[in-house]
This record gives sequence, C-alpha cells and structure tokens, in this order.
Amino acid sequence: MTRTITILGLESSCDDTAAAVVRVGSEGATILSSVVFGQTDLHAAFGGVVPEIAARAHAEKLDTCVKQALTQAETGLEGIDAIAVTAGPGLIGGVLSGVMCAKGIAAATGKPLVGVNHLAGHALTPRLTDGVAFPYLMLLVSGGHCQFLVVKGVDDFTRLGGTIDDAPGEAFDKTARLLGLPQPGGPSVENDAQVGDLKRFPFPRPLLDRPGCDMSFSGLKTALLRTRDAVIAEKGGLTRQDRADMSAGFQAAICDVLAEKTRRAIAEYMALNPAEPVLAVAGGVAANQAIRARLETVCAENGVRFTAPPLRLCTDNAAMIAYAGAERFLAGETDDMTLAARPRWPLDKRSPALLGGGKKGAKA
Repeated sequence: MTRTITILGLESSCDDTAAAVVRVGSEGATILSSVVFGQTDLHAAFGGVVPEIAARAHAEKLDTCVKQALTQAETGLEGIDAIAVTAGPGLIGGVLSGVMCAKGIAAATGKPLVGVNHLAGHALTPRLTDGVAFPYLMLLVSGGHCQFLVVKGVDDFTRLGGTIDDAPGEAFDKTARLLGLPQPGGPSVENDAQVGDLKRFPFPRPLLDRPGCDMSFSGLKTALLRTRDAVIAEKGGLTRQDRADMSAGFQAAICDVLAEKTRRAIAEYMALNPAEPVLAVAGGVAANQAIRARLETVCAENGVRFTAPPLRLCTDNAAMIAYAGAERFLAGETDDMTLAARPRWPLDKRSPALLGGGKKGAKA
C-alpha cells in the first residue's frame, strides 16, 4: 500500500455513540482519535438497552462526538478522505441515526461515503491493531453475536459455526439480571466470579455432545435460573457467596464451551494450511479475562498464535468502523445516498442463517 488515507468513522448500532479518525498507509494503521459516549446510565433502570432511548441519545450526541474526534485528531473535515459509518446490523433507530449523520457530512463536504458492516468492523480489528494477514480464524463474541469465521478478505468470510440462540454477552446480561447484578452484565458477573467457587454448581455445557462448532447458551441461562430459585426456596434468599458461586459456575461453563468449540474450529481452519495460523478474538465478551486465558491456552496447545485487541477496542467503537471503511475504500468500494440502514446483515452470505430469517433477511 502506497497511498495514505484518513477516514472518519461513526458507530451507533447499539448503546455506544462513537466517532474516530484513523489514518491508514504503508506503515499500517494509526488511531488518531477515538471518542465513545456510553449510555449505561440511561438504560440502567430498565435492565437492558431500550431501543427508542438509545436512538434518541445517538441523535443528540453524534454531532458532538464527531466534533471531539476531529479536534483530538487535530484535523478538520477538509483533512478527511472519506466518511465510514455502521450501516448495520443493529438496533435500527441507532443505525439510522448514524447513517443519516454520515450522509449529511458527505453531502456537505463532497467526501465519499462508505457503509460498513458492524460485524466486519470487529472481524477486521486484528488487522487494525496487529496487522494480521489473511486468512485468519476469528471468534466474534459479543452481546448480540457469537460465531467462528475464517476471514479470507475484506469482504470474504466463511462461518464455521455460531450460536443457535443467545449470544454469550446476552447470556451474561440475563444472568446479571437474575442475580441482581448491575448492567452491563459481563463485567458484573466476571467481578463476582473472582470470589466464587466455580465447582459448587454443576451447570451444563450445551452442545458439547454434538459435533461441529455451533453453540447454545439459552439453556445455560435457564439452568442458572432454576439453581437460583432452588437456593432461594431452600434458604429464603441468596447470600453474596451464593451469588458469587453461581457467577463463577456460569462463567466456567461459558469458558468450557468456547474452549472446546475453539479447538474444533482451529482443526477446520488448519485444514486450509494457513502460512501463519492466527486465532483472533473480538467483541465485547473478548474483554473477559477468564475467557481470554482459556483461549490462549487452546491456541498454545494447537500451535496457533493468539491475538486480541486492547480492551477499549473490544467493545463497540468507531475506530474499527473507520478502519473497515478504509479497507473498503482502498479496494475501490464506496456507497451513495441510497445507503440504507440494515437491522440484519450476515457476514457469510453463502451459509444458511443460524437464527432463521424473515422479511428483513437472515438474522446471522
């Protein structure tokens, strides 16, 4: 790559409003700025993200977010080569807010517009942070998604398996609500698990008795609900230790499932004879240290390099969107003002949907 470009990225697919400026050239990629406005306080009373509240917050914050990102990058819109924006999948109100903001900037400046698949942003993050070469194995594990992908190119993804129901992040959030822990659930359950006995409650390891890389986490959540109710019925309530032990047992079950399914995915990936085999993990749940540690062990046992982004790039951010947009832009791909916000947008367009479909298309 001989050309150096500077991309403004916007992200608003769920409950984080984000803008970033990324420069990509022959020496790799540099994040010049990354601004994220979270909405945790807005949704705390509801036990989860409220789409209407999220959409309104995005609409209110996007312009401020963009201004701060440009200021931190010490550039103006005149120094930007293109505008990249998450065009899906996600909560449609939030995605639409970001797309309309990006269209407005593109129309006012005459800069090219590049729509980005939010999942591709996560999946290409190892190239942003570590310059990983294609093909690599990606475990995308987040609040709404969990799948193994062989990433062969900027827009070439082969899914080896994924969740057939809840994603791990969703299961963590639901578990936190069941145990009375604050949202977001992932960090809360992880913190509680640190002082818990992971062997006290023998939670199931779903789908380990079946071949392949597909996963299921809905039954694990149900098992925790029944265990909680049994303890409450026996003792009249939950102690802090009861809660910590349940958190530890739940997290251990997630770790075991992901570790075994990762071994299977690595075996399929290695059949492609990659020159430099790499497993990359990305998405919000990739911030969980227990999960990272297990995946690192699996990689070491199978002669595969393990890589994960810094914690600030695991959760939703616009730097990954800017980088994915830069990859598309450099490949000669841009969009026009007909770019649509998409609630569903699977990365692997060849494989059948794991979660079914409908009028709006395949879910994942």
